[in-house]
Amino acid sequence: MRSPVFAKHMPFYVAAVLAVFCAGVWSAVYVQAPFAFAQHPPQLLFAVLDVGQGDALYIESPTGVQVLVDGGPGDALLRALPGVMPALDRSIDAIIETHPDADHIGGFVGLLQRYEVGVFISPGIPKPTATARALEQEVSEFAVPRVIARRGMSLDIGGGARLDILYPDHDVSNVPSDKVNEGGIVVRLVYGQSEALLMADVGKGVETQLLLLDGEALHSDILKVGHHGSRFSSGEEFVAAVSPTVALISVGAKNTYGHPTQAALAVLQNVGANILRTDQKGTIRCFSDGAAFQCAGER
Repeated sequence: MRSPVFAKHMPFYVAAVLAVFCAGVWSAVYVQAPFAFAQHPPQLLFAVLDVGQGDALYIESPTGVQVLVDGGPGDALLRALPGVMPALDRSIDAIIETHPDADHIGGFVGLLQRYEVGVFISPGIPKPTATARALEQEVSEFAVPRVIARRGMSLDIGGGARLDILYPDHDVSNVPSDKVNEGGIVVRLVYGQSEALLMADVGKGVETQLLLLDGEALHSDILKVGHHGSRFSSGEEFVAAVSPTVALISVGAKNTYGHPTQAALAVLQNVGANILRTDQKGTIRCFSDGAAFQCAGER
């Protein structure tokens, strides 16, 4: 029997659950907590974890609120987390499942067995796979509060940092199991004047929809490239609108999918983005003081 969720972040969890009933916006009430990477002025950490062929993104706000966007495949997440979290920390304020593919949710199964999790955020896409069923079982067993993400929601993670949900903008519960990428959660991390756009595995169709909805407002310092740099994402018009200074690609070394493709790399190079890949750099850490992000790989 696990202990109750840590009291220090309880207001965060309560606020997240109540958001389901509050006009599509939820908010985290935070406390001043030690930040492992704290400097002056306070900094935000955004890290693309090296989990092989998959996605696992770690965010820690200037006030210590921690969020995971996707959990990578297998147990790679549990091996990567100690590189960005304090050794004795066993709580995560929120986990976000962008879509239910195994390379994005597999690590959440083991995480829920070892860490206290405040809230589980997902697009609400069912998928009849063993990994998806195992995750649903863990979320239910540990009674983790659930929130279905929709465009217009904004999660205040403290210190002026927030996560804005840009997509999906509609009910995706009936998306076919072989089309789950197209219902994925697109998140924009904002801290002061610095922004990171996190594209999950959505394809060019969703990119076109976001162009119609947001246009030039998509501009972000960092683009976490969609679908590991596959040919299905990173359209020229979309990448030009984002106009990132840095493009981050989470991808496994010598993967069998040919990710990232030369076409995707060429589009990113054409806008002058500095391309950093986990297969080449390992875990990539980006820090912001609210003015701009500075990114570097661990190797």
